[in-house]
Amino acid sequence: MDKTQHAILRFAKYKGPEISRIEAHNERTKETYASNPDVDTARSKQNFHLVTPERRYRAEAERQITQAGCRTRSDSVRVVEVLFTASHDFFKGKSKGEIRAFFEECMAFLAQRQAPATYLSAVVHMDEKTPHMHLSFVPLTADGRLSAKEIVGNRQKLTQWQDAFWEHMVKKYPDLERGESASKTGRTHIPPRIFKQATHLNRQLDKILQLLADTNVWNAKKRAAQLETALRKFFPEMEDFLTQTKKYEKAIQGLSAEKERLKQELDQSKETQRKQKMNEYRLEADYANLLRKLERIPPELRRQFDTSRQQKER
Repeated sequence: MDKTQHAILRFAKYKGPEISRIEAHNERTKETYASNPDVDTARSKQNFHLVTPERRYRAEAERQITQAGCRTRSDSVRVVEVLFTASHDFFKGKSKGEIRAFFEECMAFLAQRQAPATYLSAVVHMDEKTPHMHLSFVPLTADGRLSAKEIVGNRQKLTQWQDAFWEHMVKKYPDLERGESASKTGRTHIPPRIFKQATHLNRQLDKILQLLADTNVWNAKKRAAQLETALRKFFPEMEDFLTQTKKYEKAIQGLSAEKERLKQELDQSKETQRKQKMNEYRLEADYANLLRKLERIPPELRRQFDTSRQQKER
């Protein structure tokens, strides 16, 4: 089995309401994480900060933006999140101190390119399968402009980021190889949480459809109560999922174009790359299944639990 160890650096940009969602995930402010089964809350006490947030992400971002005198629009990117990690095998056998040193080195790399004063939080998650750090910052340039586009850049600049990150990290960790960038894969990176949410929502929807199929004159009252509980939970999560996947929709739907080619190249593919691809194809199937199964829920039930409509009526 391939044991290649990669240095991993990924960016995500956030504009408005989603800032609160990533904060809840990063800072572990929720009691349960049903949409992300990899979170083991019993181990969350092992998580640690390298930058502890002084305020809520959005509040601190607005403070920095105002202080810098920047003009903003509703669609301005206010927060950029960097995910730092490495292949799972890289962390095997490492102590918490060694893991901390790795992420401190990641911080040292970023500090050369983005002012630490703009950081909102840097938290290392030890309660998931692979240790990783979420570092969130306000995308203020050196001359005080708000410009995630200039900092993160296009595909060419993302390649430069990947190159520079690997060159920095390999000095202390010579076994690390450069991670694969979106510019080389030719598509947008789909965050792991999207895979997990798709699987979770499909399971929920299967239970809802089973309840519908099992309903008869003798158990209608009991099933109606169970359906109401299930749908009240499902629809807000589904709505959130569709909002999050909107920017990845093209990438998800385009995965099938690679499927046949991958089957022909399996013998030549590295095991880790093959597994990653198969996960992506599973997401494509889950995504399509969700949309198909959603159509099987009676329209009157869908309307009843249309959260957008309910909010407008309040």
